[in-house]
Amino acid sequence: MNIFEELKWRDLIYDSTEGLEEAIASDIFTIYVGIDPTASSLHVGHLLPVLVLSRLQKFGHKPIVVAGGGTGLIGDPSGKNEERPLLTEEIVQLNLASIKKQLSPFLDFNSKTNPATIVNNADWLAKIGMLDFLRTVGKYFTVNYMLAKESVKRRIDLDEGISFTEFSYMLAQSYDYLVLYEQFGCKLQIGGSDQWGNITAGIDLIRKKKNDRVFGMVLPLLTTTSGVKFGKTGLGTIWLSPELTSPFKFYQCWINVEDVDVIKYLKFFTFLNADEINSYQESIEKYPEKREAQKRLAKEITALVHGPEALEKAEKATDVLFGGNIRGLKANEILEIFVDVPSIEVNKEKLLNELSLLVDFCVYSGATASKNEARRLIRNRGLYLNNNRIDDEYYRITSTDLVEGCLLVLRKGTREYRLVKTVN
Repeated sequence: MNIFEELKWRDLIYDSTEGLEEAIASDIFTIYVGIDPTASSLHVGHLLPVLVLSRLQKFGHKPIVVAGGGTGLIGDPSGKNEERPLLTEEIVQLNLASIKKQLSPFLDFNSKTNPATIVNNADWLAKIGMLDFLRTVGKYFTVNYMLAKESVKRRIDLDEGISFTEFSYMLAQSYDYLVLYEQFGCKLQIGGSDQWGNITAGIDLIRKKKNDRVFGMVLPLLTTTSGVKFGKTGLGTIWLSPELTSPFKFYQCWINVEDVDVIKYLKFFTFLNADEINSYQESIEKYPEKREAQKRLAKEITALVHGPEALEKAEKATDVLFGGNIRGLKANEILEIFVDVPSIEVNKEKLLNELSLLVDFCVYSGATASKNEARRLIRNRGLYLNNNRIDDEYYRITSTDLVEGCLLVLRKGTREYRLVKTVN
């Protein structure tokens, strides 16, 4: 397969400009993706176009990431119903520094033939004067043309409208494409489907100024089959930074993907081939409880983003969540694993003395309604302390049961947990 066929079978092409398929099959392209530094980390929405750049690079094309140090100060109205808050130049620069570090796992910046490049559009947008910009870019766009773009038209129909600042974003992004065309010979811009209007505006600008044909391609927005934006439910935005979304939570996001979405995400986010991905379809249909496709997806993407060591820890933490051994975990790791389970605080001295008999503590913690219920659970092998089954109806909690002297995990049955935090 050529790269266009590869992207098509992965369902990564939402739309493309006429002639791209033939052109990219017979030529080596310089391609760019723009990322505005609106936060200190990339998220999974950015990951999709960055991985497409990575795929293109593997086929010999040269990728450029445009870090939007200039456009990030303006704000893109695409896909937004209200004005973005304007960021300070200092915050944009800090965000840029963080984002650059996150790109290295995906793109080869040291290739001898087609190394990836990062450029900052502030290098040209901050230098051009208003009059020069209006003469260089503005004169090639009618207001009618700009008003017809979906990102602008939708905002005009809302009560809040659109500011001239965001209205001008299209022109700034078009100028990016022109500069990259002139300086690097760039002939393809890719982005999310909400970027179609901005991308085609840049194509029109180069056609009018340079009398040359360049191309655009947009990717599907990252949504679940139900239409919900992936990463905007439950755990919130899925960041690539381990400080904002831990590798364990990141892993959980993927292992909890619905059956109807997992094949799509295997195509989008892994480098597995068609035979490997299709082999999981039968498993989903016959043995959905095994979640083999989800486990492979979570493994592949967590290793790609966070590395094999972080993946190993995430897998161990997931095993603990499903009843695995807690031994060796630190208190902060246990708190993260069981962040969503009911928790109580209890005085440490009280726990180790008057509440030390486990059947008493089960009632105190709300795990059981009575001591008799707790005893029945123990007799039926259904009560666990730190995921260890308790067989003794007269078991007493001691300081050796406390993880780092401050935590207990009480479990009733297979998945009903109570997290116990001690205080002095």
